[in-house]
Amino acid sequence: MFEVIYLLEMIGVIAFAFSGMIAARAKNMDPVGIYTIAFITALGGGTLRDLIMDNHPLYWIRHEEQPILILALAVAYSYLRPLSRLRESNIIVPDAIGLGIFTMLGAQLALELGHSFFIASLLGVMTGTFGGLLRDTLCNEVPFIFRKDQVYASVAFAGCWLSFLVDYLFHQTEIALAAGVVAIVVLRLLAVRFDIRLQRDQPEPR
Repeated sequence: MFEVIYLLEMIGVIAFAFSGMIAARAKNMDPVGIYTIAFITALGGGTLRDLIMDNHPLYWIRHEEQPILILALAVAYSYLRPLSRLRESNIIVPDAIGLGIFTMLGAQLALELGHSFFIASLLGVMTGTFGGLLRDTLCNEVPFIFRKDQVYASVAFAGCWLSFLVDYLFHQTEIALAAGVVAIVVLRLLAVRFDIRLQRDQPEPR
């Protein structure tokens, strides 16, 4: 089980790091800025989760290979032309993958520490969204989680509860985690593709 969790973590780190790097490049940041935004995007949610649950030392301090990996990716992105050509429109897929993975990992850790399903789902959403919130704020953009466009945090919340249901029915944590991740990623991409929103602007009265 640990190997599966760790593999998901590394995939999530890479996905969110790329979403941060793309956002930083869109704002014409230098390599230091690109690394900073990538680091915050990839590890910000987990840091908040660990601080809230008093989980010390922070996960990325215990696993220094993660910030080292982000540094290597940032250098490659800054100086390798094929990678640097990625644009802001390419942020949706890696952001959705990172959202799904980190949401479910945060929720799973909360459950392992004895928290209720509801608290676990909230901590999962925080883990999945906080890094992106910091990324967008530092890049002077309205964060995805606060935009009145396609659903974002709500799909993370729904994915948590789907995972809880699958685990309750089949008692297979790995399958439940995978179901939650896939559901969040697919729902997020569908929301973008079909412009699914929780609320739409009301037409002005004539």
